[in-house]
Amino acid sequence: MGNQKQVSKPSMKISRRELMGAAAAVAAFAIVPKRVLAASANNKLNIAGIGVGGRGASDIEAVESENIVALCDVDLDRAKGTLKKHPGAKVYRDFREMLDKEAKNIDAVVIGAPDHIHAPAAIRAMKMGKHVYCEKPMAHTIFEAREMARVARETGVVTQMGNQGHAGDGLRLYREYIDAGAIGKVKEVHVWSDRAGTPERAWWPQGITAPQDSEPVPETLDWDLWLGPAKWRPHNSAYAPFKWRGWFDFGCGALGDMAVHNADPAFFALELDAPTAVEAETSEVNNDTFPKWNIIHYYFPAKGARPAVKMTWYDGAKLPPKPVHLDEGLKLGDNGILFVGESASLLGGSHAGTPRIIPEAKRKEYGQPPKTLPRSPGHHKEWIEACKAGKPEDAKSGFWYAGPFTEALLVGNLAVRLKTRVEWDAKTMRSPNCPEADNYVTKFYRAGWRL
Repeated sequence: MGNQKQVSKPSMKISRRELMGAAAAVAAFAIVPKRVLAASANNKLNIAGIGVGGRGASDIEAVESENIVALCDVDLDRAKGTLKKHPGAKVYRDFREMLDKEAKNIDAVVIGAPDHIHAPAAIRAMKMGKHVYCEKPMAHTIFEAREMARVARETGVVTQMGNQGHAGDGLRLYREYIDAGAIGKVKEVHVWSDRAGTPERAWWPQGITAPQDSEPVPETLDWDLWLGPAKWRPHNSAYAPFKWRGWFDFGCGALGDMAVHNADPAFFALELDAPTAVEAETSEVNNDTFPKWNIIHYYFPAKGARPAVKMTWYDGAKLPPKPVHLDEGLKLGDNGILFVGESASLLGGSHAGTPRIIPEAKRKEYGQPPKTLPRSPGHHKEWIEACKAGKPEDAKSGFWYAGPFTEALLVGNLAVRLKTRVEWDAKTMRSPNCPEADNYVTKFYRAGWRL
């Protein structure tokens, strides 16, 4: 496969028929029912890793209480630290080969590969009856998130998306403060991250076009496997490692990297579902990378006693206007979330960290909210325990939660790419006012990589 340069011909528009056809094709594959823990006499999960350098290395380290039996990475140099720590694990370059050959030897997979690999790897594993831990964002497209949640539900396997703050006490405190009425009704939320591709915040390149030249492929890297389902292009260090986040074909931008952490308290505490509309302000937009900065407005309808909510996302060093309840001298951090209530606000940092009521006088007056929600034993640990118990609902960022959450966030990227207000019908995954959004709800896959 390493020299393959055939591409699926891209289309300028994906029709509704093609979108539904893709769904039917995914559903047509046989699904293996959930299986009993196969493995070891010591009651440990037999785990395989897919993408075990970078963030994936941390995920493998977090599940080292179990048996690490197989490891797969397209870049042996980037994965060398993990491979060295687990000399008994079988090593693969292609996750499809690993899953086929190790089908009887593994119970679960941990996916730490780039965004465009998440759905092909996770869906294949789930249909084989394997539990799945998948790094964030859960999926590369809205359609993939919908399918991953469906397959997880139908197979009954245990899943978890890698937004570690979802297991923290901070997430629960947001909900407890709001449920207790500590800041009054919330109609407005602001969420931000410094991550994007501006020169001042050069986490990865954005607002640039694809390089026209090619660079030699490192001997330790299988470039064709790295591209996976994406259309073939010559190797260039502008894409990998890590820089892939800003490219439309591989990542979901700063929104995919950090909104899954920083916006999680809003979705959890306010029980947000899908937005009914999104609007975006951006720097220049091209066909290759996300803009250097984005401000995305999400509009959520009222739900029960909770009023309608407007949530605004900022990246690329953009920040909200000065909050009305902010004390003099208190500054917003590089990453954070702000719930604006009728009588006070809740301010917190990244990864659903511990919130504080502002202004300070209100915080001192109120104190701590009643403790009404159970705490987690830890993000990876709760997934492991849920796998062993066969209880998908015990993994609190399972695809049953992370799927709708991811879908809702990615609707924002439709407004970024289309440069217009996008009204959204989540049931049909379509925009009533913007049919060209179908182009970005799903995507084409190279032969051999289709879902």
